[in-house]
Amino acid sequence: MAPFVVNMLRSQLLTSIPYPTSDFSGQTVIVTGSNTGLGREAAKHIVRLNAAKVILAVRTISKGTAAAADIITSCNVPAERVEVWALDMSSHQSIKDFVKRSANLDRLDAAVLNAGVMSYAWSEQDGVEQHMGVNVVGTVLLLKLLHPVLQRSAEHTGSRGRMTLVGSGLMNTANLSDFKTPGSILDKFNEQDNIPIGSYYRDSKLLTFYATRHLAELSPVAETNVIVTVQTPGVCESDIFRDDAGLLKSVAMKASMAMLARSAEVGGRTLVHAVTPDLPVDAHNRFLVDCQISDGAPGIDNEEGLAIAKKWNKEIFELVDEIVGGRA
Repeated sequence: MAPFVVNMLRSQLLTSIPYPTSDFSGQTVIVTGSNTGLGREAAKHIVRLNAAKVILAVRTISKGTAAAADIITSCNVPAERVEVWALDMSSHQSIKDFVKRSANLDRLDAAVLNAGVMSYAWSEQDGVEQHMGVNVVGTVLLLKLLHPVLQRSAEHTGSRGRMTLVGSGLMNTANLSDFKTPGSILDKFNEQDNIPIGSYYRDSKLLTFYATRHLAELSPVAETNVIVTVQTPGVCESDIFRDDAGLLKSVAMKASMAMLARSAEVGGRTLVHAVTPDLPVDAHNRFLVDCQISDGAPGIDNEEGLAIAKKWNKEIFELVDEIVGGRA
């Protein structure tokens, strides 16, 4: 925990995040969770940087439409440069429909997978806990289905594709014992009170990190011409903190945010960097921190962590294959 805190403080207090300047001319980019916060700020930057089309993928169309209007006005661009598409990350069918629609685009150059939930309240849908359903299963399903769309576009246009998952450095604080079970890891998380509710967000980010890295390992840039990364924006002002965490936690969180948090605009810069057209190939399958390639995460990449990753990746990709095939 101590190294994480030191690195976090250095990042938040001493590191300047560069203003995006790379040219996205002619390119089409998807940003999920883009009606507010980091996603909207990232989309605004990408529009400013001359993208031909930016797709705001949102659960609530009316909120996406309001965000699009703000981006169009602030960037002074034609309305057709920003589109709003429906995407509910808790619905497998919504994700499938979204990817099917994406496959009909003339091109798709980049995708920022930013949508997620963070909650201190237990909630489930169809027997799946909300962090597991949205941050993990839904996200891995979208990753797997959208990657071939980016690959086909790269083959057609010659422009290298980029896909990034917005992760969290909090994954480095995960207690690996949370994942220990003789059976299904997902089943363990779907049983209330097996794991402290406050651990679900960081644990979900670690599970998705492992899955994204596995997908990247199976999809080398030399074969796909698509760079896949996980990145963290750091601690940022965001309305991902939406529900009541209790008085003491709320006071502590507000005090920490006031001292450490980046603005949503600054945090959004890190999302843009992760899909910039000039992103180097050696960023593939790496964790990006402060717009730099990170040295790694020894706390979760030790022997115990790698064993958990191996078991988890087998489980989650078998489940995703069942969902794709209509068997789950």
